[in-house]
Amino acid sequence: MYYSVIKYHDIANGTGVRTVLFVSGCTHHCKGCFQPQTWDFDYGQPFTDEVAREIIDSLDDPFTEGLTLLGGEPMEPVNQRALLPMIREIKKLHPDKNIWCYSGYTYETDLVDPDGKAHCEVTDELLDSFDVLVDGEFILELRDISLQFRGSSNQRILNLREMRH
Repeated sequence: MYYSVIKYHDIANGTGVRTVLFVSGCTHHCKGCFQPQTWDFDYGQPFTDEVAREIIDSLDDPFTEGLTLLGGEPMEPVNQRALLPMIREIKKLHPDKNIWCYSGYTYETDLVDPDGKAHCEVTDELLDSFDVLVDGEFILELRDISLQFRGSSNQRILNLREMRH
């Protein structure tokens, strides 16, 4: 997996101060995408064990509330497989930190359904690790800059932690 950028102390992509990883690779190709360069699975830099360790260590900061994954598309199956070891480590070392994921895939049809477009052998474990999923493709015609944490009105903010209980 490749990534385009890591932002530390970000306040725009989820609640509180966050570490944000923008992964590369996306097959949605949404019209009006704010980062079309990240559609390319080989854009940016390789996501190595050292990079994962830097992200994990950034969560030692008591002021950092959690991690946000976006892209590109974190829920492309190849990206899911690459992200899972880091997510497991974060849940073990930082159980108090929350994890947000932005995905153009739809929760019920593309991710949870075993026949869904993005469902693979690690999807269920990843979804169980996420606290919040912002789902749905960005639709330029439904763009609404007044919405918090989403770009278009079709996108949903799903509190997966609450849905599990």
